[in-house]
Amino acid sequence: MNLSGKTILVTGGTGSFGKKFVARVLKENIKKVIVLSRDELKQYEMANIYTDKRIRYFLGDVRDKERLIRAFSGVDIVIHAAALKHVGSCEYNPFEAVKTNIHGAQNVIEAAIDCNVKRVIALSTDKAVSPINLYGATKLASDKLFIAANSYVGNKDLRFSVVRYGNVVGSRGSVIPYFLKMKKTGKIPITDERMTRFWITLDQGVQFVLDNISRMKGGEIFVPKIPSMKITDLAKAIAPDCTIEIIGVRPGEKLHEVMITEDDARHTIENKDFYIIQPEFTWWENKGTMEGNIIPEGFSYTSNRNENWLTIDELKKLVYE
Repeated sequence: MNLSGKTILVTGGTGSFGKKFVARVLKENIKKVIVLSRDELKQYEMANIYTDKRIRYFLGDVRDKERLIRAFSGVDIVIHAAALKHVGSCEYNPFEAVKTNIHGAQNVIEAAIDCNVKRVIALSTDKAVSPINLYGATKLASDKLFIAANSYVGNKDLRFSVVRYGNVVGSRGSVIPYFLKMKKTGKIPITDERMTRFWITLDQGVQFVLDNISRMKGGEIFVPKIPSMKITDLAKAIAPDCTIEIIGVRPGEKLHEVMITEDDARHTIENKDFYIIQPEFTWWENKGTMEGNIIPEGFSYTSNRNENWLTIDELKKLVYE
């Protein structure tokens, strides 16, 4: 889809992704970009940085369907980035996580259908795959809702898809700021020295979302091919002179992350730079199979069995650039 003349709305638009996304789409000939979030201070601070007259700042919460219907009026594209994302907070406040991540997803879907939005992409996470914490479980439910939403659009020109990727360099939830802070103490706490993670930059994440606005048929989960890193290598890149202290795996934490399971692989196709997990609904057959190669039986995409790894020098560049 060509972005020229389009109105785009980003839920959770004052977050790390939202700010980077807004800066990127302002380079296009868009009509308007709407930042929807519930924090007036963050909106005020963002408005002092991004002063383009095509930006609108809407206070609102994805839990409030009436507000979403008002905000989605005249919108062509919705990027759903709002979520409660901190694993520990979601474990301790499970009802709140469900209200935002699951009920909020349903509200976004229903408002998009009612307001004749054309395209909706929801941001997911590797923690939604075979989840062992509540955050991952709520995002799995959210992913399922957005894929199934394509069954509800009827004859409308509306498509829902999901983009799933791993830990984001430079995001507020990244471990990097914590390691930089702990560097001053001379010790870097690590839960387990075997731990690996997928790693993507904000710029890469934003571009991947933009690419899939045009690519989506509705119902896919798009997964980028991104590198893995060892948590011990990240510690060495940030604080090579510090002692590594093993503190044990925290509740709800995995040693390795997964983005495509063996079961999902049966209906996944591979392209040069990304995978597409195709939906298992009868209506998908009417859309036809997307271009790509069928992946082999038993394939899974995990952070510890990735072919692409970041070196310590590459991690240094990502941390300090």
